[in-house]
Amino acid sequence: MTGVNDIRKGFLDYFGKADHTVVASAPLVPINDPTLMFTNAGMVPFKNVFTGAEVRDYKRAASSQKCVRAGGKHNDLDNVGYTARHHTFFEMLGNFSFGDYFKDGAIEHAWNLITKDFGIDADRLCVTVYHEDEEAAGLWRKIAGLPDDRIIRIATSDNFWSMGDTGPCGPCSEIFYDHGDHIWGGRPGTPEEDGDRFVEIWNLVFMQYEQLASGERINLPKPSIDTGMGLERISAVMQGVHDNYDIDLFRRLIAASVDATGAKEVKETRASHRVIADHMRAMSFLIADGVLPSNEGRGYVLRRIMRRAMRHAHMLGAKDLVMHKIAPTLVAEMGAAFPELVRAEKLIQETLKLEESRFRAMLEKGIRLLDDEVSKLASGAALPGDVAFKLYDTYGFPLDLTQDALREQDRTVDVAGFNEAMDRQRAQARAAWAGSGDTATEKVWFDILDRAGATEFIGYTTEHAEGAVVALVKDGQEVTAANAGDEVLVVMNQTPFYGESGGQMGDAGIMKAGSTALDVSDTAKMVGALHAHRATVKAGNVKVGDSLDLVVDGNRRTRLRANHSATHLLHEALRRKLGEHVTQKGSLVAPERLRFDISHPKPIEEAELRVIEQEVNALIRGNADVETRLLSYDDAIEAGAMALFGEKYGDEVRVVSMGDELKSSRPHFSVELCGGTHVRRLGDIGLFVIVSEGGVSAGVRRIEALTGEAALNHLLAQQTLLKEAAGTLKTKAEELPERVAALVAEKRTLERDLADARKKAALGGGASSGPVAKDVNGVKFLGSVLEGVSAKDLRGLVDEAKGQVGSGVVAYAVNADGKAAIAVGVTADLTDKVSAVDLVRAATAAVGGQGGGGRPDMAQAGGPDGGKVADAIAAIEAALAG
Repeated sequence: MTGVNDIRKGFLDYFGKADHTVVASAPLVPINDPTLMFTNAGMVPFKNVFTGAEVRDYKRAASSQKCVRAGGKHNDLDNVGYTARHHTFFEMLGNFSFGDYFKDGAIEHAWNLITKDFGIDADRLCVTVYHEDEEAAGLWRKIAGLPDDRIIRIATSDNFWSMGDTGPCGPCSEIFYDHGDHIWGGRPGTPEEDGDRFVEIWNLVFMQYEQLASGERINLPKPSIDTGMGLERISAVMQGVHDNYDIDLFRRLIAASVDATGAKEVKETRASHRVIADHMRAMSFLIADGVLPSNEGRGYVLRRIMRRAMRHAHMLGAKDLVMHKIAPTLVAEMGAAFPELVRAEKLIQETLKLEESRFRAMLEKGIRLLDDEVSKLASGAALPGDVAFKLYDTYGFPLDLTQDALREQDRTVDVAGFNEAMDRQRAQARAAWAGSGDTATEKVWFDILDRAGATEFIGYTTEHAEGAVVALVKDGQEVTAANAGDEVLVVMNQTPFYGESGGQMGDAGIMKAGSTALDVSDTAKMVGALHAHRATVKAGNVKVGDSLDLVVDGNRRTRLRANHSATHLLHEALRRKLGEHVTQKGSLVAPERLRFDISHPKPIEEAELRVIEQEVNALIRGNADVETRLLSYDDAIEAGAMALFGEKYGDEVRVVSMGDELKSSRPHFSVELCGGTHVRRLGDIGLFVIVSEGGVSAGVRRIEALTGEAALNHLLAQQTLLKEAAGTLKTKAEELPERVAALVAEKRTLERDLADARKKAALGGGASSGPVAKDVNGVKFLGSVLEGVSAKDLRGLVDEAKGQVGSGVVAYAVNADGKAAIAVGVTADLTDKVSAVDLVRAATAAVGGQGGGGRPDMAQAGGPDGGKVADAIAAIEAALAG
């Protein structure tokens, strides 16, 4: 049992048999410690268990935790490749007791595993204890049989662990392995302790005290155990090598580096191959855990690691892109223990290939500038800070990459000058900001951004995390605290809450810590970089510097993601059906619905909408993965991504690809630039239904749609209405359209018959018994107030009466719901003497109206007083009489 995979398994199997729950490694992005950039120790996932903030259903645990130390105060990046035991990524084997066994159990397990199961020579082992911890020293004598000269008392903080200035703490006991006198170095506590002969392989932390803010240290009610043993170090011991890079895992990764670069492993190339092998693990695991290269936060650290490895590949003379070729070896070596590597292998290789391609283009120009500037410097002189900043700002060279490149020349960088140049650029960016809203309010957000930096959004991979409060804004002003009942904008250093942008509404949820509770109703994005959580303090109080547990409303987020992903599918389906002139003109992604505006000159036909709807649902049923990449804007457009007109994009853009493409050579149905949250697989959308389509403005159409449960509920409601209608008409649902059409036709026939009957009734039942024309000033005049006739029927009745009169004037009026309607007709032979327009205008005054219009042979008018329509007929007769 000497291979890395065997040793890991042997460790976990040992503690599994000893009643420990074997816990899978937590992600490299810690969700329970806002002070950490990456998970950097095995105990990090159990932090809240040790403090009592979280209770799990077990008291003993063991894990092999993946860790990264490449950012913040825990940063081993500069040493990697040049020492025997520094790594950016490493595995920490650990066993933990939460108020169960204590020092005796921890020491007994450690000694039995190392000397019996692992078969390590006990004579090569010595231990350290905190100088006041006589209990631990006595247990080492009793359990391990170690003599006093191999139990070394250390009086420094190296052997006393604490979680922070306050909280759980306790003494440590470290186990050291002696690699032999052929290697320089001495035991811990001696002047030669920094040598490589004695190597720490396991640290046992006895968590037995609580450090109070007053300075007092009290006993914990449930003392606990936290241990950590580096898998790489113990593997070196068990494989009989002194150097971690000589263990089987690294030998295979280095061999893959040699094969990919074509550069043999010799003295001059050894450091570069080690850098590539080490960084390959860090890069791949970070990508698998959702971190993508970017220009800020964790993504920036990943990019630094990637570019450092890629520069070393360049130094080895690699002509082609090589990083993605090494990744399969890593997956083959570690994929069984960490299946996330297997799942993300395609994404890892693609990300490495794209990043290395960009880096090579940048490297050529950057190295040329660096060489040119260095040639101007005196021997040993530092590179000016403004030059280092130009390399960073123009070519993407991180400061540490420039420092690494100058390392071989024994040169440094003027870091103070670099920071001054960085500050100048920030000031210029602030001055150039074209934000909206009150200037004083904008100043508040810029002050926060300058002081605290951008909020890191970690919500692509989690909906629950811890964050530290960096600012509170109330009524447009910064405050240091908020109390119960206050409405306040809370800014965190990191958050899983999405800030409203790109049409997607911001997240809601809760924030809590102890007795403090806040309801978050919305999250906004300020000055493009800060997530401001609009919250009401429901209980307790919150202060700047507090750590809060952040919980996104998961159900709401799920619906938002489904609706957002559906808009991407809808957009492409519309373009394919209606034409490439279709572009997005606006959108709203809400939890309950989606709204999508497009450029299109005419209404979309119902048949077209059904085809579009069917295509989107076919993609949903296909259940393809939704892929996300972070690219430069130019690379994204070249890859086929659709950019939205009017949107502002930075140098780095998030590219979301979804749907398997079956109709062309394109790999995806939809590829768009988008920073929103999306489903992991298209099947998560569930169902898509278009509920309306209409015009918004000239050339812009609006589609409203539903997804998931909302879409299902809509269809069920429609189905209920259909069944009710079919039941009412006593027919089957499938026969309902035909039955309704028959009823509509029957209704129209009845309406016509009814109208005819009303006309006859209004005219007295026929020509023989109806109104009789009289002679007025030598002209036949037929005038009458009609009953039971609508205003719209007057004209037809007047025309009919004109035919009956032969030569003359016809005037009819009706009281329609209190309002007067009047129509006057003049036969063609009289229009040169009498105008229907003049006659109808004579009538309007009688019913409280004005004017009236039409032609000499036919005119109509109305008025507000329907009770005086008889007066209107009399006025017409009087006008005719002259």
